[in-house]
Amino acid sequence: MTPLTHDRYCEEIADQIGKLRTVVTSGADLSGTVPTTPDWSLEQLVRHVGGALRWVERIVATGAREEIPEDRVPGFAGPAERGDAGALDAWLAESGELVVGALRRAGPDAQVWSWAGIHNTGFWARRVTHEVTVHRADATLAAGLPYEVAPDAAADAIDEWLEIVEWAQRTLPDDTVHGLRGPRRTLHLHATDAGPGIDAEWLIELDEDGVSWRRGHEKATVALRGPLTSVLLAFYRRLPLDAPGLEVLGDRKLLELWLERATFG
Repeated sequence: MTPLTHDRYCEEIADQIGKLRTVVTSGADLSGTVPTTPDWSLEQLVRHVGGALRWVERIVATGAREEIPEDRVPGFAGPAERGDAGALDAWLAESGELVVGALRRAGPDAQVWSWAGIHNTGFWARRVTHEVTVHRADATLAAGLPYEVAPDAAADAIDEWLEIVEWAQRTLPDDTVHGLRGPRRTLHLHATDAGPGIDAEWLIELDEDGVSWRRGHEKATVALRGPLTSVLLAFYRRLPLDAPGLEVLGDRKLLELWLERATFG
């Protein structure tokens, strides 16, 4: 499957930011711990997202050819007031407008710096989409609110995560992904509710050469089945494997090993 179009990523970023803003203004406790990112409160999580949006906006808007330090990003830290949902919401809204505007003006092919060796703005449109998609899940689950993702975006988020794992394998000699090398074993992800046109099944192979993957339905050492949103969140370690609707068939320990070792950063 090919990634989504640049316009679709820009639309999804705007939509995800709008939905994250509803969490901020829902009355949720901004000082409460986010269970899936326990080092952060809900407010710290939102400030992380907004700061990341503004950092990417600077990279794209300036055509940066090297990384931009955070202290050179206007408004990176967010509003001075702490615990003010209105100020946080306004800052997040502006952050989203800035990055979407910069991405739309630049188009997908403008040359800019990135950490992954893909030096164009299309990389950042995709990365921001899934950064916000997953962190919105963190915020939404912490607030006890329902969470869903558009099927095309959810499937692409799994693709992108697998590509990041491959990048770490190629580029980071000390990354924990290398602990997955060994005799051939396979993992199958199977979304049970994907509609027409969404090929929401993946086959991940682990062997002596490392990790490789493709879309498709094949028998595997272990399979994770369930609704696409739940499969996405479990794969990103945002839901436990025994969450309602999820089913693990086969060697559960292999899937747990994957979730332990296929991390980034």
